[in-house]
Amino acid sequence: MLKKTFFKLINNYTSNNDLIENLWKEIEKQYSSQKRHYHNLNHLENLLEQLLKVKSEIKDWNVVLFTLYYHDIIYNALKKDNEEKSANCAKKVMFELNISSNKIELCYSQIIATKSHHKNTNEDTNLFTDADLSILGFPSKKYRIYYTQVRKEYKMFPDFMYNPNRKKVLQKFLKMKRIFKTDYFFNSFEKQARINLKSEIKIL
Repeated sequence: MLKKTFFKLINNYTSNNDLIENLWKEIEKQYSSQKRHYHNLNHLENLLEQLLKVKSEIKDWNVVLFTLYYHDIIYNALKKDNEEKSANCAKKVMFELNISSNKIELCYSQIIATKSHHKNTNEDTNLFTDADLSILGFPSKKYRIYYTQVRKEYKMFPDFMYNPNRKKVLQKFLKMKRIFKTDYFFNSFEKQARINLKSEIKIL
């Protein structure tokens, strides 16, 4: 579904099959890196699955799809500018496809929004960042798999370095009045997310 949706998206802007294929291969290559245990194609699949549930609420579906495919295309656990680099990558591709500047800027800002997950004035952005965090509210067994995968992505750091930083991230979410900014995701995942976060903090 991931590849088919991508091809359908890009076909709106070009009929150059070689270009479409090359763009997909780059996405596949980046998200299939052996260093990725969570931020991979499975993550994109889950995101797409969650977003399809609220598609009728999304005003600019194509922009949200560009955000989906490119939001983690650059991912290095040692760096803090992954979102900026990913957003610039999306910008370059969309410019190449002659997409309007306002749509490019919207995609750029949506990718940057995944850095903080704060409430945004754009509801499409809130739906995307909520979908990005939906794993936090999955059943506890799936949540454990998620945080184990994230730990593997940071395996270069010993526990005494990783654990306090991970704890800070989790506590930041718990301090939010609402982790999920949109009603659908709040009603679907908020309660379980708080249970999961507290559970992980206990073992750190």
